[in-house]
Amino acid sequence: MMRPLIVPGIIAAFSVVVIYLAFQLKLSPPMIVGHSMQPRSFPIFLMVINLVLVGILAWDCMKNPPKAIKLEGMTTWISISLFAAFYVLTTYADFFIAIAVVMFLLCNSWGEKRLHIAALVSVTVPLTLFLLFDEVLKIRFPRGLITNWYYG
Repeated sequence: MMRPLIVPGIIAAFSVVVIYLAFQLKLSPPMIVGHSMQPRSFPIFLMVINLVLVGILAWDCMKNPPKAIKLEGMTTWISISLFAAFYVLTTYADFFIAIAVVMFLLCNSWGEKRLHIAALVSVTVPLTLFLLFDEVLKIRFPRGLITNWYYG
């Protein structure tokens, strides 16, 4: 009976810890934030939403206990190793190179047979992310091979 509630319990505990830590942040003076949110408001807001969703998940798990799942094959291990490769590529090459390479290889490992579609996705997503954050939101990315070239 309690086994299906382990994952919602872990997520709820994580959310409560984040809320506690967010309340430890000092309030910013009104002259800095003006009429906008305090820095701690956003993580608290997200974790309250998370707790509501965890409550729904726990209720659903109690109402309809999940069935045992069979272990996945090589796709799972390929995905895990690609996430590790993403970290290495981000650290030593560039964030956007890492996204493109890992997305292309994930598309292939998850069964996409059309290489041109995998290539299109792996180029379009990082480009869209870059344009959204750099041009619209005015957030600069950490330096890497591509960002050094772009930022000058």
